[in-house]
Amino acid sequence: MKILGISAFYHDAAAALIEDGKVVYAAQEERFTRIKNDASFPENAIRFCLKEACITLEQIDYIAFYDKPFLKFERLLETYYAYAPKGFLSFAKAMPIWLKEKLFTKQLIQKRLKRLNDGKKVKMAILFPEHHLSHAASAFYTSPFAKSAFLTVDGVGEWATTTFGKADGSKGFQIMGELHFPHSLGLFYSSFTYFLGFKVNAGEYKMMGLAPYAVPNSARVQQFIEIIKSQLITIKTDGSFKLNLSYFNFPVGSTMVLPKKWEVLFGFRKRKAEDKLSQIHADLALAAQKVTEEVLVLLITHVKKITKATNLCLAGGVFLNCVANSVLFEKGLFSDIYIQPAAGDAGGALGAGLAAAYLKQPLEFKGMPHPYKVYLGPKYYNQEIERNLKNRKLPFRFYQEEKKLCKAVAGYLAADKVVGWYQGRTEFGPRALGNRSILASASNPEMQTNLNLKIKFRESFRPFAPAVCVEDYTAYFEAGNPSPYMLFTSSLKPSLCFNLDSGFQDLSLEEKRAIPKSKLPAITHIDYSARVQAVSKEFNARFWQLIQDYKLLTGIGVIVNTSFNVKDEPIVNTPEDAIDCFLKTNMDILVLENYVIEK
Repeated sequence: MKILGISAFYHDAAAALIEDGKVVYAAQEERFTRIKNDASFPENAIRFCLKEACITLEQIDYIAFYDKPFLKFERLLETYYAYAPKGFLSFAKAMPIWLKEKLFTKQLIQKRLKRLNDGKKVKMAILFPEHHLSHAASAFYTSPFAKSAFLTVDGVGEWATTTFGKADGSKGFQIMGELHFPHSLGLFYSSFTYFLGFKVNAGEYKMMGLAPYAVPNSARVQQFIEIIKSQLITIKTDGSFKLNLSYFNFPVGSTMVLPKKWEVLFGFRKRKAEDKLSQIHADLALAAQKVTEEVLVLLITHVKKITKATNLCLAGGVFLNCVANSVLFEKGLFSDIYIQPAAGDAGGALGAGLAAAYLKQPLEFKGMPHPYKVYLGPKYYNQEIERNLKNRKLPFRFYQEEKKLCKAVAGYLAADKVVGWYQGRTEFGPRALGNRSILASASNPEMQTNLNLKIKFRESFRPFAPAVCVEDYTAYFEAGNPSPYMLFTSSLKPSLCFNLDSGFQDLSLEEKRAIPKSKLPAITHIDYSARVQAVSKEFNARFWQLIQDYKLLTGIGVIVNTSFNVKDEPIVNTPEDAIDCFLKTNMDILVLENYVIEK
């Protein structure tokens, strides 16, 4: 049985092909259109899935869309009614779109699929699993567990913002609790993202990266936490909560919060995107992060108490917060925690297809015997790559043997060259995990600045992630969760860290950033943490071999791994994308499969 899962029309549109309960291909629409977080119907991603599987749309048994549009419309109407006459302008703007398109999502999907099917009407049934069921299925059916608890937390689906329950490979899902809109932890976090001048649904990870620049346990951070908990959110012991909606504007407005009220509350003006970041912004970011973590800890404690499960699956955009994920892991409430690598809405396409597969087939899920591999997107072969290079008149060197290729690239990294590394299939999800990556030395104290300002063209405060072979994880990092997906943070070993002067916290954010924190300064954040990718030979053999060869040359088993893109662009997809990115940045080396181009 073949099922096509789709997410679209809000953000992070994607398509996934499921065959007999297994994910075979998946891709995000943004990778093809080059529009960051593209929400449009994923025509290109669908074409990719069908082409790779050598099938037509008529061979698909079911289409699964990742939420229920009618329930979402009901929520919008009831919310506008509850707040009337507030929100009239937002209502007037939203309704034409809903009445023309979104309310008729089934017909819209059929129309778009007909266009993809040479004008012939598609006849397969279209299923609409609920949004949070799609999230839960995306995590459980790619996890190593035959049974587990699950917890999903995001902005909002139809009504639900948080769900939890039990998942069983032979019985399916039992939802045991929900929180409903407008009380949303995802929208709570995004409200601070907005107030701090970052873009909602795109800048939350920037706020997470800014938070460690705060002065820990300072009077101002503690004051901000107290203000948040006394004025903005009421938290109960089971992790449920209520937002004080008199401070928020997202239910019916075009902004997340009421800036004037927040400015009075916190004592400083809403930051504009172009404004310089200062200490007070970092302090508020940390306060919001700490409150978010407090809620999540209470939630998983409650989930453990109610479900009595051994393992836990997590999904929803909130669980792309790797700092919070590590706090949950360190609590030790569950034997193991698995997080869907594409935890946001893109993963909803995958989850919708998986939910439909196990609903429509007599399948039993016994847990993934090997780590779920995210390399599900397009792959381009040497012949096509060589044709592109010749068309662009770029000189290259071809390595027939992988062994020689990895040694050559390791030599470039050892010489402090920045390498664009393009291999195999594109990763599905927001992280580059060794197939569409920019690689560099982690020990060069200038590398973070060079990568941020000369190659990524992004904010200088943002940290870079390390990749390390899983065998060497404990040689560089404290005990934690050695994730292959970059979904947890770990602290560097104290023996690698430098002591900071007593006046460190009095410095500006940029001065703090510029001071090396460890022997691996390019990947060490201000709090001595790093978002680690632990690479096994089983998970990505060529990337694993490259890191091993680099270690043989330098004695260091850690390299920088950041996504192959520049600010506000999606990760590269095609060889042409990679070449364009290489030429317009200060990258030194481009590796396209077995071809090496030196600038």
